[in-house]
Amino acid sequence: MKRAKLPPGSMGWPFIGETLQLYSRDPNVFFASKQKRYGEIFKTNILGCPCVMLASREAVRFVLVTQADLFKPTYPKSKEKLIGPEALFFHQGDKHIRLRKLIQGTLSLGAIRNLVADIDTIAASALESCHGGHIINTFRQMKKFSFEVGILMIFGHLETHYREELRKNYFKVEKGYNSFPTNLPGTPYRTALQARKKLSEILSVIIRERKEKKLTEKDLVDSLLHSKDENGEVLTEDQIADNIIGVLFAAQDTTASATTWIIKFLHDNPKLLEAVKAEQKAIRKQNEEEGKQLNWSQTRNMPVTYKVMLESLRIASIISFTFRESVTDVEYKGHLIPKGWKVMPLFRNIHHNPEFFADPQIFDPSRFEVAPKPNTFMPFGGGVHACPGNELAKLEMLVMIHNLVSKYRWEVVGSQSGIHYGPFPVPMQGLPTRFWKESTS
Repeated sequence: MKRAKLPPGSMGWPFIGETLQLYSRDPNVFFASKQKRYGEIFKTNILGCPCVMLASREAVRFVLVTQADLFKPTYPKSKEKLIGPEALFFHQGDKHIRLRKLIQGTLSLGAIRNLVADIDTIAASALESCHGGHIINTFRQMKKFSFEVGILMIFGHLETHYREELRKNYFKVEKGYNSFPTNLPGTPYRTALQARKKLSEILSVIIRERKEKKLTEKDLVDSLLHSKDENGEVLTEDQIADNIIGVLFAAQDTTASATTWIIKFLHDNPKLLEAVKAEQKAIRKQNEEEGKQLNWSQTRNMPVTYKVMLESLRIASIISFTFRESVTDVEYKGHLIPKGWKVMPLFRNIHHNPEFFADPQIFDPSRFEVAPKPNTFMPFGGGVHACPGNELAKLEMLVMIHNLVSKYRWEVVGSQSGIHYGPFPVPMQGLPTRFWKESTS
């Protein structure tokens, strides 16, 4: 019997591998050049880990859906240290099911429908601090917005001093998260490790306060605190802290980046912007006449804006790929994926494949008038480990765009092309923009 061989490909430099080529430029270029040379399955080395990259719809489905039990979710050790090994991302089987159920409970449609008014208030406040014609880094502003929504979902209404301490240390961790993992004094990674320790300390204080006051809140902390397994065991403080930080990470850059892209694409497509404005101003007019705030049913009835959001997610492909690890030697189409190797299904390649999306580089929301083929549109991943917060992320984007287009006009400043990868794709310089409040007359 013919023994399967490793896929073709280059492992790059010792230890560094091809990390810099992947993380410092357009991943389309990296993936396309590899695919052209080696086909739809190839090996490489990213962040010191041997990897197999998979670029076809069938291969992605194989890893995430049909044979998901052969691949566990994983991240490089350097990233695991910063989030925490007990976070949902790093488990499979019963432990994953239990944690996912807890987290998904506070992110379900039933739970997030009660957050619309609060998210609306946070969005209005975020934009209020932008207007006046001074230049704003849009991505940075959207990150502040996403962080506040994340805090709301996790803690409910948290005291200001705790929120500020969490924000300060969280952003230090985030800064070191995608840096090279050298644990030397003064490096972003070392600073991130120290900030991560501080985050655990702050969370311990908040958790102890909750236990002492015996308050029952409908938020993630409450869900994690009162959870018991089949043996009556509760989660430890470390387990709770790791999952809180994991959720904050998942809720942050991706949503902020996607919202920034929507703002850019609307700016670049005036006719589309007018259609979105008409839809959102009609909602605002109705609410102002009735003295009401934006509500859940209105966010479910924004067809033009919704298609713009989906097309932005497709073309920007914020999550270019995901990490899995093979739990045993796996053979796929004559290639060996050795046990312990990282496996990276490439969503971006599928989203930009003309076989599934005609003229994939053209921004065309009307393509979503028809549902895409299964496993061709995966902005939030796929299978049992798909992002549990995808509905909250979509709600955030819709609420922010509602507030923006119904009350403001804006102008992108300077060069309007170019993308920064760090590692999520963001318009160059965070999309410098001027915002003005529109006249209400």
